[in-house]
Amino acid sequence: MKTTTHVVVIGGGVVGASVLYHLTKLGWSDVMLLERSELTSGSTWHAAGGFHTLNGDTNMAALQGYTIKLYKELEEITGMSCGLHHVGGVTLADNKDRFDMLVAERAKHRYMGLETEIIGPEEIAKIAPIANTNGIIGALYDPLDGHLDPSGTTHAYAKAARMGGATIETHTMVTATTQRADGTWDVVTDKGTIHTENVVNAGGLWAREVAAMAGIYAPLHPMEHQYIVTDDVPEIVARDTEHPHVMDPAGESYLRQEGKGLCIGFYEQPCRPWAVDGTPWSFGAELLPNDLDKIEDSIEFAYQRFPALARAGVKSVVHGPFTFAPDGNPLVGPIPGLRGYWSACGVMAGFSQGGGVGLMLAQWMTTGECERDVTAMDVARFGDWITPGYTRPKVIENYQKRFSIAYPNEELPAARPHRTTPMYDIFSALGAVWGHQYGVEVPNYFAIGDEPTFEDPSFRRSNAFDAVAREVNSLRENVAITEVHNFGKYRVKGVNAREWLNRIMAGLIPKIGRISLTPMLSPKGKLLGDFTVSCLGDETFVLTASYGAQAQHMRWFLQHQEDGVSLQNISDKVTGFSIAGPNARDLLKACTRDDADLKFLDVREMTIGQTACVVNRVSYTGDLGYEIYCDPMDQRALWTKLWTHGQPMGLSLFGMRAIMSLRLDRFFGSWMREFSPDYTAAETGMDRFINWDKDFIGKAAAQAETPARQLVTFEVDGNDADVTAYEPVLIDGAVQGFCTSGGFSHHTGKSIAFALIPKERAVDGLKVQIEILGEMRDATLITAPIFDANGSRMRG
Repeated sequence: MKTTTHVVVIGGGVVGASVLYHLTKLGWSDVMLLERSELTSGSTWHAAGGFHTLNGDTNMAALQGYTIKLYKELEEITGMSCGLHHVGGVTLADNKDRFDMLVAERAKHRYMGLETEIIGPEEIAKIAPIANTNGIIGALYDPLDGHLDPSGTTHAYAKAARMGGATIETHTMVTATTQRADGTWDVVTDKGTIHTENVVNAGGLWAREVAAMAGIYAPLHPMEHQYIVTDDVPEIVARDTEHPHVMDPAGESYLRQEGKGLCIGFYEQPCRPWAVDGTPWSFGAELLPNDLDKIEDSIEFAYQRFPALARAGVKSVVHGPFTFAPDGNPLVGPIPGLRGYWSACGVMAGFSQGGGVGLMLAQWMTTGECERDVTAMDVARFGDWITPGYTRPKVIENYQKRFSIAYPNEELPAARPHRTTPMYDIFSALGAVWGHQYGVEVPNYFAIGDEPTFEDPSFRRSNAFDAVAREVNSLRENVAITEVHNFGKYRVKGVNAREWLNRIMAGLIPKIGRISLTPMLSPKGKLLGDFTVSCLGDETFVLTASYGAQAQHMRWFLQHQEDGVSLQNISDKVTGFSIAGPNARDLLKACTRDDADLKFLDVREMTIGQTACVVNRVSYTGDLGYEIYCDPMDQRALWTKLWTHGQPMGLSLFGMRAIMSLRLDRFFGSWMREFSPDYTAAETGMDRFINWDKDFIGKAAAQAETPARQLVTFEVDGNDADVTAYEPVLIDGAVQGFCTSGGFSHHTGKSIAFALIPKERAVDGLKVQIEILGEMRDATLITAPIFDANGSRMRG
């Protein structure tokens, strides 16, 4: 066995084999995979082997499409069979909301180039005659759906990797991973120690245990999962072609043909987590005892949907575990703060996603970044606040909702509240209806009187519409207050702080007492963040950005840290309030004896009441406003001062739903909507903040770019539904763009959409159509903000 190598991949399931193959495909041949038993041992060997493209995240859907198309390439490279069955599949909808979801997914597929279609009950009966269509409204048909041989596919990956120079060692147990002082790793096995620059945890069922060897907590949990294979079914025996897959979300089941019988699996409500205290190292090539009682209700429902099942004998029951992350997506990428350690875990849909996961991780390792935005599966999307006690109930919830309708405004309740600010009880008493971000409770809106204390999940305007309108209008007419805890906040200090920021950030770094807005770019010119930079002293700066991106941002900062620069994530060490509206200045002056005449983009240390604060003259509402930051221990005293003195001025509360409406009035983009690693500064208009008179990461790529598309704003002729994201934009009857986000501007009474379209078509007054829930809605491109067009109120 080799004792040195460039990469050690731990785990020989489909994901580990995919990572190994893609590393060789991208030119790294000195790579090695270690497997404690045989390849596929764990959850790979007993998987049902289905694959599909349907995924609520468009990048994940695209990677699933890549994975499916990759299998034929593997067969050509290796001469091995993956046992492919491209039979197509239908996902059924038995109610209006579920049908709305499928229609919205089909709209996304239009611009992604995926050839799916919406079909009615008669077409369903022709395509999938095994299904009883009583009560079915329609379905989404995907010709790419199918299934394969899990073992054959994994071995095809392995052979392709070996052909590229990789080494695979089976029956080699990893017992420790130890980092040396120079950042490289010793991987200790029962056959000797291997020195490597990079470790990839593709441990599958044992990913938690492998992570723990490096002192890492991997937020994963295995769940028991069961499927049934029947004896021959006459309706299947009589067919000349293989029956398509049928996903029945109402019955929480998936069904496909297996031989001349059927295979049906369930995501049952009375589900059960497995190996709560750790996966036994002795487990691997065995199954769990059958437990048909657990899926009794699911089977009964399946008999109604697929009557042939009720007449079929049971050939076998497969009951085995596989792992989930709290949100059901994989955990992929570099571990923050740990050089050379990479994650490829939690890939519960390995044969839909394994190829895409392998490609993205290999790109990340070999080039430093991925070709597309991988935030949805970035291991850093969970911070160090996450615990096994949080992970387990979220994993159970995700399993139970595997086939549930995914609403754009839905707030899932499991493991909440987990983290709260000092304002939680005060805001709750004032009617807060809570959402959450990155584990922290955030008020979505405040219910007053008979307004709803629960926002109904919906694809259309929700029952919170009137409450949000009240908050928006109160702010625009008087003054309103909300919390600013949900910003990521970082303190940068040191003699080289300014020089470092000038390299890390593409925009202007401000003078003392001033604020600037700046993008942060990757070497390829992609957006990594949109930041507010405040200069508090010669060597002291505070950065603010998306709260949910703080682990990704800190990972990037630390990867590029230099001598003479100290970095501190103060996201939870500083909190405060935002006040905005025409009376905001009067409120601030009423609460302090300090000079409160801040100019737009000023920053100043002030005492408000008895609280030491840092005040930024900036507001995401597009109105006159201030962000006021303080120590969390002082937040309630600050609240009392502002709330008491604000009452005569009409001070009210507003939440995140109002903020997302207010931003539309001034065409303000939002991180992971208008701004993300999928886009560049030039495409999104962020290049207006770039300081070209300096050197910074991504400058060469940004200068060389000639963007083909441009971010624009549309006023939409809406009805009861607004743009959420990824709706196709049709110009001259053809799909030529897509929406990044949108919503309803309560202040102006207009439905607004942001979209990326061809740059040459981006002219004021352009008429287009946007598909919203299956309806073509007319829209007009607008270039002047619909509130405070010249910015006089915001800057005044």
